[in-house]
Amino acid sequence: MSHSTWQAGDVVANGIRLHYTRTGGAKPALVLAHGVTDSGLCWSPVAEKLAADYDVVMVDARGHGQSDAPESGYDPATQAADLAGLIAALGLHRPALMGHSMGAVTVLALAGLYPDIPAAVVLEDPPAFWLPPAQPAAAGENRATAMRTWMESLRSKTREQLIAEVRVQSPTWPEAELGPWADAKVAFARNLVRPWTPAAQQPDWPAIMRRITCPVLAIAADGAKGAALSEEGIASLQAAVPHVQVVRVADAGHNIRREQPAAFMAAVTGFLKEALARG
Repeated sequence: MSHSTWQAGDVVANGIRLHYTRTGGAKPALVLAHGVTDSGLCWSPVAEKLAADYDVVMVDARGHGQSDAPESGYDPATQAADLAGLIAALGLHRPALMGHSMGAVTVLALAGLYPDIPAAVVLEDPPAFWLPPAQPAAAGENRATAMRTWMESLRSKTREQLIAEVRVQSPTWPEAELGPWADAKVAFARNLVRPWTPAAQQPDWPAIMRRITCPVLAIAADGAKGAALSEEGIASLQAAVPHVQVVRVADAGHNIRREQPAAFMAAVTGFLKEALARG
């Protein structure tokens, strides 16, 4: 699928301007939500594989890529409202949604807050924000400080430095992943760093998760490789959303699709085909 046929544009959603790229065509819509410090085009390798069957919409979350970067609103409920606004502005009818990390949390929140919108959702290694915090507040504060430090360090590097570093840190990532990943790291906004607090407002997860009716697939990374979705998180998700399907991908860290692309794509395409046929 040639990128030259992809369309880029902007919509006003939830009071801010959101940038998106879409592959187009009269096909079922699939909206992709990226992780923190990534951007919509980080999904390009996945979009290329799915564009024959779906109109793939890759959105830049607030504070990322070419979207607006307000001072606040980086919590799951606000980001879900952003995504709902984008879907309405583009006139998408019952799209499927897939998110990675922060984007997976956004998509999960959307599925419960706006249960009539999604036809199906896919979660790529979401952090289990729905669990009550296990650590004392100080540990959460330390983690937030570490996160801010990491984000600031990314902002201080050039695209070339970032690509050289990720080649060393993640030698198994396909070459096509590196450019979009580095572009996103150069582009995310300083406003994104500031609100990164351990007590970032979490919505009422039990209430949200009870309202999820669409098919849900959670793709879990390997615990030994730094998965964000813990076994406890999976068990809690299964208790709250009994119809969730869980696929564990061996030998994959947090970036499942970048580390085990074949296994990831097999899980996604099989699930979406079945879920949308039922819809």
